Amino acid sequence: MKIATWNVNSLKARLPNVLSWLAEAQPDVVCLQEIKCQTPDFPRLEIESAGYEAHVLGQKSYNGVALLSRLPVSDVLFGLPGDASDEQARYVEGTVAGLRIASIYLPNGNPVGTEKYPYKLGWMDRLKAHATGLLATEQPFVLAGDYNICPTDDDVYDPVGWREDALCRPESRARFRALLNLGLTEAYRMFHEEPHRYSFWDYQAGRWYRDEGLRIDHFLLSPQASDRALGCEIDKGPRGQEKASDHTPVILEIAA
Repeated sequence: MKIATWNVNSLKARLPNVLSWLAEAQPDVVCLQEIKCQTPDFPRLEIESAGYEAHVLGQKSYNGVALLSRLPVSDVLFGLPGDASDEQARYVEGTVAGLRIASIYLPNGNPVGTEKYPYKLGWMDRLKAHATGLLATEQPFVLAGDYNICPTDDDVYDPVGWREDALCRPESRARFRALLNLGLTEAYRMFHEEPHRYSFWDYQAGRWYRDEGLRIDHFLLSPQASDRALGCEIDKGPRGQEKASDHTPVILEIAA
C-alpha cells in the first residue's frame, strides 16, 4: 500500500497539480492538509473521477484536512478528541484495509508570544493522549501530515536562525519526542539518516531554488505498522511545478 501526505496550500488553487500527481504517482491513500475550503465546497466530483473516495473536514479560507482512498474507508473520525470547543479543522482519521490512518494539520504556533503557541502545545498534548488510546487497541496505525515541527537541527536549513520559531523551539520538539517515546516510529528516519532533506520551501527569498527548506511533514507509525514499512521518500517533483504548493508530497510504502 502506498500512502502519501501532502499539504496542498489550497486545494482549489492546486487542483490541476494534485490531479496530475494522483494520476502519475498512483497512491492508494492520500492525506491532504490545508485544503482551505468548506466541506461542501470540496471538489468531490474531480477527486472521485480520479478514483478516490474523500472524507473531508473543511473550514472556510483556513486549515482543512481530507483523507482520500482508492480502497473503502470505515469508522471515520472527524476532529481530534479532547477539546469539544476546538473548531479548527485539523484532523480526520479512518480505517483502510485494517490500517488506521489519520491526516493531521498540526498548528503552526507562531507568533510564539501569542495564544497560538499554547494552542499548538495543547494540541500536541491531545494528540499524544489520542495516540496512547490507539496504541491500546493494538491496531496498526499511521499518523500522517504536516506536523509543523522540525524534529532536529538536521531538518532545517538554518538552525540558528530558526531556533526561536515555534517549529523548532525546545517545547515543540519535546512534545514530538514524547510521541516517539510512546513507541511510535518516524518513518522517514527509518530509511534515511542523511541531514537536510526537506518537504517545505517558503515562497519567499528563492528558498526553493537554493534548497533552503524544512522537513515538517511526517509519518508516525505504531509498532505494528512500522514492522510493515517498506520505504519512505520525499517526492520533490510537485514543488518545482508552476503554481506549486510550498510543500511537496511524502510517500510511505507499507506492506498490505
